[in-house]
Amino acid sequence: MSAARRAKIAPSILSANFARIADEIRAVEGAGADWIHLDVMDGRFVPNITWGPKIVADLRPLSSLPFDCHLMIEDPERYVEDFRKAGADTITVHWEACRHAHRVVQRIKELGAKVGVSLNPATPVALLEDLVDDLDLILIMSVNPGFGGQRFIPRAMEKVRQAEALVEQRGLTVEIEVDGGIGAENAAEIVEAGASVLVMGSSIFGGGDPAAAVQRARRALGVVR
Repeated sequence: MSAARRAKIAPSILSANFARIADEIRAVEGAGADWIHLDVMDGRFVPNITWGPKIVADLRPLSSLPFDCHLMIEDPERYVEDFRKAGADTITVHWEACRHAHRVVQRIKELGAKVGVSLNPATPVALLEDLVDDLDLILIMSVNPGFGGQRFIPRAMEKVRQAEALVEQRGLTVEIEVDGGIGAENAAEIVEAGASVLVMGSSIFGGGDPAAAVQRARRALGVVR
């Protein structure tokens, strides 16, 4: 399947300028972004702190795009209802942060959100074999979570292939999202490996013109507006 038909671009507003966040969100939406990716960090599961449900709720009126909330937090089951009420369309939790991953996945589904599970760079894809039938999304971390601007870890490419193989073996429709170190220069290769959603942060917001960056990424994937 071609990159043009498969790949979604999900700008991560972790890298955006929050002094002008409304303009930046509107810019990427207007340029053809597919989702808005929101990295939620608690300073415990990862060494950084970002925002909670209040910020997500405040941002929700700024865009009609799906909100893709990536919870990099401990005990995520305590907060999934709050993020759903705030406007999250997809809620992704980390396999490493869940004592009872199946229970958390089922709770997110009960709330009416799409559900994803994320794997850190050192966590094998095989651990999702007993969960994948209940998922809408698998998120492969291609950097260690916590900070934007890191370099893509090459080993992640093989994990994307493994995730795609797992999904295909089960005959499922599950998005394979990749997060970390992605730009126009490597986007097509990652999609070719099996990714269907690309999270892009500093490569979108780091150059001063997020709309132009989204358009470059779209061209790299063969998607022309």
